[in-house]
Amino acid sequence: MQHFDTIIIGGGHNGLVCANYLGKAGQKVLLIEASEKLGGLAATREFYPGFKASVAHAINQFPEKIVSDLNLTRFGYEQSSRSMKNIGLDLEGNHVFVTQDGLSGVSDKEVRQYDLYIASLKRFAKALQPFWMKKMPAIGGNTIAEILTFIQIGLKLKLLGKKDMRELLRVASLPARDLMDENFDSDLLKATLSWDALVGSTQAPRSPNNSILTLLYRMAGNHHGHYMLPEGGVQSLIDALTDAAKSVGVEIRCDSPVKKISIKADKNGVKAEGVILDGGEEITGDRVISALDPKQTFINLVGAEHLEIEFLNRINRLRTDGYVAKLHLALSDIPNFTGIETLDDRFIIAPTMDTIEFAWDDAKYGQCPENPVIEIVIPSLNSPALSPEGGHVLSANIMYIPYRKKGGWSEESKAHLVKKLLNTLDQYSPGLSEKVIHAELLTPVDLEKDWRVTGGHWHHTELALDQMLMMRPTYEAAQYQTPVDDLYICGAGCHPGGGLMGAAGFNAAKVILT
Repeated sequence: MQHFDTIIIGGGHNGLVCANYLGKAGQKVLLIEASEKLGGLAATREFYPGFKASVAHAINQFPEKIVSDLNLTRFGYEQSSRSMKNIGLDLEGNHVFVTQDGLSGVSDKEVRQYDLYIASLKRFAKALQPFWMKKMPAIGGNTIAEILTFIQIGLKLKLLGKKDMRELLRVASLPARDLMDENFDSDLLKATLSWDALVGSTQAPRSPNNSILTLLYRMAGNHHGHYMLPEGGVQSLIDALTDAAKSVGVEIRCDSPVKKISIKADKNGVKAEGVILDGGEEITGDRVISALDPKQTFINLVGAEHLEIEFLNRINRLRTDGYVAKLHLALSDIPNFTGIETLDDRFIIAPTMDTIEFAWDDAKYGQCPENPVIEIVIPSLNSPALSPEGGHVLSANIMYIPYRKKGGWSEESKAHLVKKLLNTLDQYSPGLSEKVIHAELLTPVDLEKDWRVTGGHWHHTELALDQMLMMRPTYEAAQYQTPVDDLYICGAGCHPGGGLMGAAGFNAAKVILT
């Protein structure tokens, strides 16, 4: 029977980051992945002969510290210095262009107001940035180091000044609609700017306590929330993390689903001792780390019989239903969007905040939106290897597509939604549907089935105030340790959350090493 210092379950980017730090520290590490490829939702795969895409289609906040610590440039990963524009598409061609440097396509008055608005958000994001890459202490019974973290948070907020500190505390819990209405008049601008506060969530512009803290989280990277694609695409990050892990001795096993975490229970409590694979093979370890979502980890792999009922109830209550579908299009030619000259940016189809709100209303009752809201990138422009010569890949996030669809999902209902999405895209890119060789639609149910993510939720569990910071995913598991001795968690369901950031894997490794 093989024995390791650490066994990590799940080869997504957080599992890879955690494995790298532990391997670099000299531990004997085994990384186990159920799929044939590493990367989780960031894994690039062929969805039609010659055409490839990943569910996570761009990067907006992967930390320079991790790149530097793990020397990822040595393994072929290069953060792009260019960020994508966020372009709010208008049917008449009067688009809104949001860049890192400013705003165009709106009135001079709104440009001036945007400068004040974004400068304020950047100050808030900068104040919060250090705490995404740090374990958030629990409330009560803290060590000196944890008390110092609370003091550091207080000092960071105090350094903002009284006015900005009060403003941060005010806006952090605002509905996106309120913040946008306070600052802007243009419906298209408000919808475009609110997108990153909402995408990936089950909340709407008017939802209370929903999203501005999430927006500030997404602004943590060098590009202040704007997407970028590295040379070689998203896959280049996964490849670099994989090669770096191998270079420090991490053993990697793909196509090896874990059936159970081995638990020893006695009068002293419960303790993780290793894993049992689907085929019956047992592997032991001094500790086990799960990069899977909390429900999979505790309900499926640990088992209810080893957990206190109150803790198990909190895990069961985590909101994990996904609201985002993925559309991948294999195109015979490059698409054209009315009034757009360059296509290597990020396009948003959401004409007004009411359009977003009504799409959410439809999903709330288990229906697909009558008027879909969509985010689009064309990754093959940056990475030609994703498509055959002359062809292209369009990758789109479709918001407010319910996991629990009324009547359930079927091939017929998926085909109906694809038709509606193509009709919508044709309005902004005339003739696009005629260039479609193949369309792949991945509903939240498909994401759950094929990527083993409960509910098909990007973030493993909803990214909201009651499920963030020292409460993520829930107390007794919010500091990467769990009620099971020697069992840790490091996935997107941990602080700080999802997205291609790697901070959860980084933080978990630091907890274990200290």
